[in-house]
Amino acid sequence: MAEVSEVLMSVLSTIRVPRPGDRVHKDECALSFASPESEGGLYVCMNSFLGFGSQYVDRHHKRTGQRAYLHITRIRKTQKEDENNSGSGDPPKKKPTRLAIGIEGGFDVEQDQYEEEVKVVLFPDRQEVTSDDLTSMPDVVRERVSLSMAGVIAADSVSHALQVQQWDGEVRQESRHAAELKQLDNGLKIPPSGWKCEVCDLQENIWMNLTDGKIMCGRRYFDGSGGNNHALQHFQQTGYPLAVKLGTITPDGADVYSYDEDDMVLDSKLPEHLSHFGIDMMTMEKTERTMTELEIAVNQRVGEWEVIQESGTTLRPLWGPGLTGMKNLGNSCYLNSVMQVLFTVPDFQTKYVSGIDKILDEAPSDPTQDFKTQVAKLGYGLLSGEYSKPAPDPSEESSTSSEPRGDQVGIAARMFKALVGRGHPEFSTNRQQDAQEFLLYFINMVERNCRSGMNPSEAFRFLVEERIVCQQSQKAKYTQRVDYMVQLPVPMDQATNTEELQEAERLREEAESSGAPPPPVLRACIPFSACLAAWSEPETLTDFWSSAVQAKTTATKTTRFASYPDHLVIQIKKFTFGLDWVPKKLDVSIDVPDTLDLSALRGTGQQPGEELLPEVAPPPLMTPDVEVKAPVLDDSTVSQLCEMGFPLEACRKAVYYTGNTGIDAAMNWVMGHMEDPDFSAPLVLPGCSSAPGTTPTESVSEEHLATIVSMGFSREQATKALRATSNVLERAVDWIFSHLDDLESMEVSEGGRSAGDSEGSREPPPGPRVRDGPGKYELFAFISHMGTSTMCGHYVCHIKKDQQWVIFNDQKVCASEKPPKDLGYLYFYRRVAE
Repeated sequence: MAEVSEVLMSVLSTIRVPRPGDRVHKDECALSFASPESEGGLYVCMNSFLGFGSQYVDRHHKRTGQRAYLHITRIRKTQKEDENNSGSGDPPKKKPTRLAIGIEGGFDVEQDQYEEEVKVVLFPDRQEVTSDDLTSMPDVVRERVSLSMAGVIAADSVSHALQVQQWDGEVRQESRHAAELKQLDNGLKIPPSGWKCEVCDLQENIWMNLTDGKIMCGRRYFDGSGGNNHALQHFQQTGYPLAVKLGTITPDGADVYSYDEDDMVLDSKLPEHLSHFGIDMMTMEKTERTMTELEIAVNQRVGEWEVIQESGTTLRPLWGPGLTGMKNLGNSCYLNSVMQVLFTVPDFQTKYVSGIDKILDEAPSDPTQDFKTQVAKLGYGLLSGEYSKPAPDPSEESSTSSEPRGDQVGIAARMFKALVGRGHPEFSTNRQQDAQEFLLYFINMVERNCRSGMNPSEAFRFLVEERIVCQQSQKAKYTQRVDYMVQLPVPMDQATNTEELQEAERLREEAESSGAPPPPVLRACIPFSACLAAWSEPETLTDFWSSAVQAKTTATKTTRFASYPDHLVIQIKKFTFGLDWVPKKLDVSIDVPDTLDLSALRGTGQQPGEELLPEVAPPPLMTPDVEVKAPVLDDSTVSQLCEMGFPLEACRKAVYYTGNTGIDAAMNWVMGHMEDPDFSAPLVLPGCSSAPGTTPTESVSEEHLATIVSMGFSREQATKALRATSNVLERAVDWIFSHLDDLESMEVSEGGRSAGDSEGSREPPPGPRVRDGPGKYELFAFISHMGTSTMCGHYVCHIKKDQQWVIFNDQKVCASEKPPKDLGYLYFYRRVAE
């Protein structure tokens, strides 16, 4: 032990005590999904407080020289021991009573109880030091090491802090209707029990309107349970806003809902409002579950297989590489589904998984904050099969059953979710999100982080051609824009079962009027071909400014593919707004095909004999008392285009010719004019003899030039980068590294000009790269959504692996027997090789 004491003394200066603000990663390895519960435990660096599994701790030691690590291992207690608190001294677990996270009564994020063992391990010889060993060591060693150990143990881990971001779903505001609520003097007195809906006789989920005392059933939930919406319909007919849920009234309060404010609310005058109908709060007892209790129950069972299992089938659990489940971190099923599909795409596998050793070797000192490292870690975790194993169940330790359980060990992508969501107002929270929005958001992050080298997002990138024809002059305008997804509308008027829908609606109305149970819900059947036709058919523009007639007129816009991506994403636009602006989901069945041929939808460009609309900007807005001046360009739009790598003068022209109407219009102009001979020529504004910045000395800073030249680039290359980024040094450096291929081909002539500037050898202008090929595809994955809104419900994904459909429902991965391809939200196709 004396030798160990000497080693500790020699490394004492590297052992730190966690301070407020330090990020302590004691639950998850920075480079893998190892944890204290994993085989080998977790090693926490006692200097940086980064955690490493047994597979990677040697790598960190050799790279940093750090020798002291706190080794944490946890063994889950058996269920019996847990229930009886054998030797733990802990109180029994309580069921959540509050729809909240991280506060008293809310969901307990540390539901599994563990026995934890902690000791210091000194590398490279892996000498172990326990707390008992420290008692015999010098005071200075004992004090520093003990404080560091205690600080790490006591500190909230980063993953824990992220998981318990305090959120309270029960915080309710006072209703604006409560103080002056109108109550009818209709003599109605409500009995203390025996309530039922006045329309359908339902005796559960019963609400009383606080204005007229009418008793009706509540809303129908997305899974078919709940009521029949009669209380809501009563509000829509009368406008009476507040209702109380009968059976939840106690001396402490009750559930009050405001249909006008569309939320659970507080009613400070509730005793008075109830007394109006003969209800004494002080004598009432709760007989119904509150809305909070119902929501808690739903949240507790949201991961259960039966909620979204394929009806009538027994699903067989699957294990192995590419069949790894992901834990739901609290409404993270949207992220789980998207990432499972993305890592089925070869480009993402090649970029982040094939070279993972190189990525980890090149990771920065804090890999938890490095996008490339964390994406690679997630991809390897999903594809390697290391975590695709049945989850341990302490209650079955003595069981002799060989039946595999559906749950997997899986991976909990807390570090990844925290990194990609950082700074985003929605994706940084524990709320449910739209999978389509997250997919585009993540692709954008990949674009920003892959400015040089392979960019896997190119697998989805394609060009859209838009042809606009002025109906007055019959002249046309062609533009192209980059897109990553085809969004197909749902033409409800094209349903093939219209008669059946009308009959179902008639039966529903009869049931409502007679008080009978409602008939089964019938889903509208929409042909996929109708959705595709609605996307591609000409659209009428009623307020189009025509440069040919110099006035606003009517035009038609037709959308076509200018290129076909390797992988095509199709979104079915199921989410819309009703006439009352309330978000709703279209409950439809669409016969999405397994194979798709879009060859007929390729754009053809300008047709023989077709005249193009003149490139003339709309006239500037003028008032009689304002001097007419040349239009001012929107610098922010110009800068955004420059950041994408387009030449400065081309960006200025794009903003000018689209009349400062925004980035989308300017981007369309750029994509439609990239092949113009004068694409990069200076813009001459009205009233100006020449454009500003027409010479290098006017447009670039000598200081910035010298800085970039000192990095090994030629003066001309530096000039080109600065002019392409509005003379901003930081953006110029980013630009130059993302255009190395273009810059390396530049040859400087004796006169100081690039040979590429000559008319005969003009370089193609820089811009987004797109792949192209045949427009024939096969379906390989789809993401489905359950619920009434993208902000609630649940996501799962189906992926075709080795000709077998597999369903990924968070931690559960099973062979799919009846994949519901007609009910998907996002569909993923890959090009069929010819």
